[in-house]
Amino acid sequence: MSGDTAWIMASTALVLLMVPGLALFYGGMVRSKNVLNMLNMNFYCLGIVPLVWAGVGMSMANGNGENKWLGFFHFDEFWMNEPAGAEPRDMATWAFLLTFAVITPALISGAVADRMKFSAWLIFVPVWSLLVYSPVGFWIYGGWAEALPAYDTAGGTAIHINAGAAALAMSIVLGKRRGWPGSAWPPHNLPFVLLGTGMLWFGWFGFNSGAQDAAPQALANTFLAGAAGLMAWMVMEVITRRKPTTLGMCSGVVAGLVAITPAATFVGTMSAMIFGLSAGVICFFAIQLKEKFGYDDSLDVVGIHMVGGIVGGLLIGVLASNEAFGGPEAFALEAGGELLWNQFISIAVVLVYSFVVTFIIAKVLDATIGLRVDAESEQLGLDTTEHAETAYIGAGTSFERT
Repeated sequence: MSGDTAWIMASTALVLLMVPGLALFYGGMVRSKNVLNMLNMNFYCLGIVPLVWAGVGMSMANGNGENKWLGFFHFDEFWMNEPAGAEPRDMATWAFLLTFAVITPALISGAVADRMKFSAWLIFVPVWSLLVYSPVGFWIYGGWAEALPAYDTAGGTAIHINAGAAALAMSIVLGKRRGWPGSAWPPHNLPFVLLGTGMLWFGWFGFNSGAQDAAPQALANTFLAGAAGLMAWMVMEVITRRKPTTLGMCSGVVAGLVAITPAATFVGTMSAMIFGLSAGVICFFAIQLKEKFGYDDSLDVVGIHMVGGIVGGLLIGVLASNEAFGGPEAFALEAGGELLWNQFISIAVVLVYSFVVTFIIAKVLDATIGLRVDAESEQLGLDTTEHAETAYIGAGTSFERT
């Protein structure tokens, strides 16, 4: 087994760790009566998406046919039904790509926190994975020729903007939480949030530098962008509110990491800091727009992931450079108007497609099985009403086994 294959396998494990990290990050931010529901929404993605990916999703996202827009049913050496014919690197890449497919719908869970039926979530995730994630992934990464001209190292457009646009659609269809925005619901467990942030940052080194020839530079860029995002958000809090917060610093880290994701192998270290600083400042203000426009994005998926992904995708058009990767021989990519326009077009297409299709999926679910829990369930908490459990002894209704 080559060193490249070993690193892909290690990166796969790192990205896999991001899912429970995201669960803790989100879980700490919701109220105590909904924490298990949030953990379960994320953990469910680890169960259903691999099965969907093995059956159809991988073929749709990475088929080797000559269809420019959808790689449907082009079975090749990646497939688990022919393991004997697959090279070790192919199978490692198959698993690595699977982890990205898992975490993308999990990101959406933060926007629907506190009010979505778990039964609706069980259907939404596999349907969204097939109808939205796989096609968008193919447009940017798969096929004989990419349908969209985006440069995207690890999913700034395919994952973060894609999930963020879907989060916006889901927030609109679900409606506001009862009492929002008048009631203040602070995170119930900030240590969870901090722990989740650390796991996400740790896993992001595999996220951005896995399976890449420029892995060392991507790793450094990931470190610096996250740090710059933390500092930018903290400074903005001190300027506007006079005190830095734990939640703010964690949010800044994630914003910086999201922004550098599309650009990790296209910019140098100094530029990586600009990505983090820019995202920290812009996302700080972006999360405040939800009250102005009236959409209840519970845990700021839109303001951090969608906006942060847009910041990172567009900055490639301004700061892309091959100097950190060996000069002009590294890759033919030049910052400027053409690249910036291509990035803009790609982002716009994904934004519109993801929002529209997600909106339709949500409306269909709402009209059939219902998308939102009733008022009583929302008041009691989703842990007890949806899962018959409580995260903390004495916190809510007790259910005995019979």
